[in-house]
Amino acid sequence: MLTVTVSPKFQLVIPKEVRDSMGIVSGQKIQMLMYRNRIELIPIKPMKKMKGLLKGIDTDVQRDEDRI
Repeated sequence: MLTVTVSPKFQLVIPKEVRDSMGIVSGQKIQMLMYRNRIELIPIKPMKKMKGLLKGIDTDVQRDEDRI
């Protein structure tokens, strides 16, 4: 588990290992969520990079008869 230190200006440095594995680049926006006792950071990807994300997904789902 990696740990980081909060600076006097309340800034964090994301370790290089994490930046590289998540593809985070300088200037990229990151969404911050508070959930119970933790903070989650979620990189926001440009829409162009989302193209093809759901390619090959199975769209055949069982539906209720009144929903057909």
